[in-house]
Amino acid sequence: MGQGAEPRRPQPRDGELGAAVARAQDGDETAFAVAYRIVQPGLLGYLRGLVGDDAEDVASDAWLEIARDLGRFRGDGAGFRGWTATIARHRALDHLRRQRVRPRAAQLGQDALELPGRHSTHDQALESLSTEQALDLVRRLPRDQAEAVLLRVVVGLDGPAAARVLGKRPGAVRTAAYRGLRRLARQLGTDGVTDADPPTLGESR
Repeated sequence: MGQGAEPRRPQPRDGELGAAVARAQDGDETAFAVAYRIVQPGLLGYLRGLVGDDAEDVASDAWLEIARDLGRFRGDGAGFRGWTATIARHRALDHLRRQRVRPRAAQLGQDALELPGRHSTHDQALESLSTEQALDLVRRLPRDQAEAVLLRVVVGLDGPAAARVLGKRPGAVRTAAYRGLRRLARQLGTDGVTDADPPTLGESR
């Protein structure tokens, strides 16, 4: 693979999601509800990592904007996940600015833990956690690592898509997710690192 490159890892329902979004753009309200049900659990888990108990209110604001601007979206199911995560992040940062507080350490909710994950060592480590363990461990990650982990594992974005959401270089986001997942795996006593997620070239721990 080239520097910073990685294979696309589609989520199990991305095909269904893309089809639902296309129908929703043609005015099918039932299809919009399908897209909402697919995306909302991961989006809510991500928002809980940014705004804690206010996640549901911020998600509601985000979905109002998503519905309003749906006709402007262009892309597939995976692209829709990234687009909605970007909108949700902007609404979360607006919310935090209004509160004049800094984003909190990530807090992973039960609905996020129930999402189907990729079958890597990292994902199996996360899936083995109880809600209480997840809250405790993910909360201790540095914020850049926590947010990268949430976007990659909970929302289901690949490295480039997560980087677009965060406004950072793909290599930086990939490294942050790698380090965060490695730290979680180490705390769980697993191998932690797989060949699928090597650190960015030229960067050390």
